[in-house]
Amino acid sequence: MTERAPATERVQTALAELDLEATIEELPDSTRTAQDAAQAVGLTVGQIVKSLVFMTDDEPVLVCASGAHRVSTEKLSGLLDGSVRQAKPDEVRSATGFAIGGVPPTGFARPLPTFIDRDLMQYDEVCAAAGTPSSVFRTTPLDLQRMTEGVFADLKDELG
Repeated sequence: MTERAPATERVQTALAELDLEATIEELPDSTRTAQDAAQAVGLTVGQIVKSLVFMTDDEPVLVCASGAHRVSTEKLSGLLDGSVRQAKPDEVRSATGFAIGGVPPTGFARPLPTFIDRDLMQYDEVCAAAGTPSSVFRTTPLDLQRMTEGVFADLKDELG
């Protein structure tokens, strides 16, 4: 059996602590983009969960978005009552402990305020990164909400 990366082990531990039976899949190629992930696991791009970090002032916020579209920073700003911007790579790693391209929705040293794209609710199954660009796990939108304690919201950027 191949030894897992420490980042993937942190995700597996977090899932187990929540009694979520999700199996982490190690894929032969990178799944850095939603399209790559969808092709690798046989799902639609919309079923891929992008775990994105945004900054409001100096505080990180996690957004779990459908891979089919972009997040509206205007809508997110309205939910947070302040301006937001996408986090820089070093801010993502500092906030989550994971590098861009493999950021999971769970397994952080401290919980982040989280919003979940309402579009993900249309699927029975979704797939998220599991700590590295080549590891993923399947879950449901409700289990995604349970693991993140996130709030479902309309976050889709209508322009893309």
